[in-house]
Amino acid sequence: MRAMVLEAPGSPLVPAELERPAPDRGQLLLRVRACGVCRTDLHIVDGELTRPKLPLVPGHQIVGETDDGRRMGVPWLGWTCGECRFCRSGRENLCDRARFTGYDLDGGYAEWVVADERFCFPVPAGFGDLEAAPLLCAGLIGYRSLRLAGDAERLGLYGFGAAAHIVAQVAQWQGRRVFAVTREGDTEAQAFARALGAEWAGAGVPPEELDAAIIFAPVGELVPPALAALAKGGAVVCAGIHMSDIPSFPYELLWGERVLRSVANLTRADGEEFLELAARVPVRTEVETFALEQANDALARLRRGDVRGALVLFP
Repeated sequence: MRAMVLEAPGSPLVPAELERPAPDRGQLLLRVRACGVCRTDLHIVDGELTRPKLPLVPGHQIVGETDDGRRMGVPWLGWTCGECRFCRSGRENLCDRARFTGYDLDGGYAEWVVADERFCFPVPAGFGDLEAAPLLCAGLIGYRSLRLAGDAERLGLYGFGAAAHIVAQVAQWQGRRVFAVTREGDTEAQAFARALGAEWAGAGVPPEELDAAIIFAPVGELVPPALAALAKGGAVVCAGIHMSDIPSFPYELLWGERVLRSVANLTRADGEEFLELAARVPVRTEVETFALEQANDALARLRRGDVRGALVLFP
């Protein structure tokens, strides 16, 4: 099969011809129909996540088809032990022995992939392959972040990319007010946010206090201003798996029962709940497609922040 392979962190992916994988007991063999390009893939390729399996086929927003015609989604969480205190308490996303698709396990930058059937999700019928792919991480992690933001009415989204453009739709469907915070001068992202219903989009400080903020950009320097924008009792949720260092800030920004927390991975319950909700809203993803061999071009676009919506590979 054709695949794009990471041989060493910090180096471009290499096109390769690999043997088609054979499923073990309990695994599905899937023909890859689409695979989203995630910022986590970029963190892996650039060496910011430091323990990938090598050589590695990246990709964890996979829409695949079984030999009997079922469309299944393969997310980041690829396996958990089921035995540790985290797994036994409904927190399998924190399992110490967890294995992740496109990091510990070969992923979807290929024509075929194998995945543990227990960790795959049926893809809702209302979504095409390309449109469904971003739901499997950008959507899932965004949704978990939204849940951990509580019942906030005024919601700030810091960084308006793949995850934020999905979460904004869900938040508004839930009756929340959305404020999008972008980089200075990023008028295209601001216009995109307003087109999706954000009542304000700009750089700097939102025009009203926020009840919660979700930081999607992997920029630690955003944490203090996000805390400063919160009303008392509000929460800042850091949604990425990797973030640059958070600078020191005065305790006054956290005082008033404000909360700063992270989101780690997802649970299968998150996936089942979100995909059902995404079909009801319905969420509409905006995607730009790349051929499999253009994976490095897609990652370069993501590295530059030159993305509207989500990027998706198709083999």
